[in-house]
Amino acid sequence: MQTISQVLRNLNILELNPAYSTGAVWGSSSGSNAIDSYSPVDGEKIASVQVVSAADYEKVITKAADAFLFWRSMPAPKRGEIVRQFGDALRKYKTDLGTLVSYEMGKSLQEGLGEVQEMIDICDFAVGLSRQLYGLTMHSERPGHRMYEQWHPLGVVGIISAFNFPVAVWSWNTALAWVCGNVCVWKPSEKTPVTAIACQHIIADVFKANGIPEGVSNLIIGDKITGELMTGDSRVALISATGSTRMGKEVGVAVAARLGKSLLELGGNNAIIISEHADLDMSLIGAVFGAVGTAGQRCTSTRRLIIHENVYDVFTAKLVKAYAQLHIGNPLDEHNHVGPLIDRAAVAGYLDAIEKCKAEGGRFIVEGAVLEGPGYTSGCYVKPCIAEVENDYKIVQHETFAPILYLIKYKTLAEAIALQNNVPQGLSSAIMTLNLREAEQFLSAAGSDCGIANVNIGTSGAEIGGAFGGEKETGGGRESGSDAWKAYMRRQTNTINYSNTLPLAQGIKFDL
Repeated sequence: MQTISQVLRNLNILELNPAYSTGAVWGSSSGSNAIDSYSPVDGEKIASVQVVSAADYEKVITKAADAFLFWRSMPAPKRGEIVRQFGDALRKYKTDLGTLVSYEMGKSLQEGLGEVQEMIDICDFAVGLSRQLYGLTMHSERPGHRMYEQWHPLGVVGIISAFNFPVAVWSWNTALAWVCGNVCVWKPSEKTPVTAIACQHIIADVFKANGIPEGVSNLIIGDKITGELMTGDSRVALISATGSTRMGKEVGVAVAARLGKSLLELGGNNAIIISEHADLDMSLIGAVFGAVGTAGQRCTSTRRLIIHENVYDVFTAKLVKAYAQLHIGNPLDEHNHVGPLIDRAAVAGYLDAIEKCKAEGGRFIVEGAVLEGPGYTSGCYVKPCIAEVENDYKIVQHETFAPILYLIKYKTLAEAIALQNNVPQGLSSAIMTLNLREAEQFLSAAGSDCGIANVNIGTSGAEIGGAFGGEKETGGGRESGSDAWKAYMRRQTNTINYSNTLPLAQGIKFDL
């Protein structure tokens, strides 16, 4: 296994130089204007990164606005070619970048590598998209007229990403925004700045090789104040923000106040319905990975299992046995299933949720705990736990970013769907069943109210080909596949008169 120093060296970021049009500079020591990145794996400090000042921010936005004038004039397939090269560069650095993601964020190495693969996949998707940014042609009611619509880039797109997917969600937005003709300003989570700088170095090399001016890709390292500068800036046409519902509400209000556009990907409280007609062994895999993958720190993590009363005892026994076999430890060791939480504040949130669950009457059949001793020196490792609860408990209605799984019993499918929907969030959902009627009812308009509804797979692990996002307090945004590209463009309706008269619509007469 490579050391982290070797990984940083391979990614060309040991020199502590500013990235290409980054707006942020590395620092060798901590200070009031620096963010320290510590790994939750071992508690070691990775680096200190200086945050942008208001003056730095102004320089970045000005440079981005200037670069937009160049970038929007480049044909979309040419922009797609740049994105293709970025995807190839990610293939080259996949192992190193995936390792850094795992070390700085704490997810398993397989998940870190998978996150970089998501970046590669969205680049491939965007390359094809660059040749089909299509509009519609409509028939005009007026003779000698043609109507059609076309799509134009917005300008500067601001991207605020979360720690749990420190690079993939940025790439979902950036790859599409770029081929659509926009320039991007990225504010990553202050908990994972080093992976962001690594990405900026990779794309900087691609841009330099192609003679692309600075300002098309911009990175600003900062805190909440930096985010507020972006959300309140009328020069930033779209803010795409990923994070908590609380944060999203603040962003949405700030952007709406200036009549800007926002794309919000917020909290989830995702459930899997385990039908009496389910393949229980297959269901077990989906449930366990959904609950403990990324230590329960995905917005699509499985928080609730709604289990039919006829299979409840059997499936619960399987679940408890599976949890006893989980290996918790250093995520760079591929024998381990579960890594650490992001920091000790997250651990405190985990413990608080457990106490609140018990106070409301929850019964833990797999107890939680903070792990101590050799290999757990960061203080961020916890045991995944399972509690039997009622769906209306306040803590069950709340999204806790930790591996706590709630079990709820049901009798009828209608009851199960109602339980599934009866939370404020609406991101991902699933049903495990071999009964076709149950599957179709779950997917119908009277079924799941989530943006994602799966059959015989879990709530976690979306492909980039489909639009990703949710309803209710999840924010309503859509990223990645399908026609999510339209969020990064403005629609323009065009009518062309090729006749020798000027008839008005709706038959209105206006003679001079």
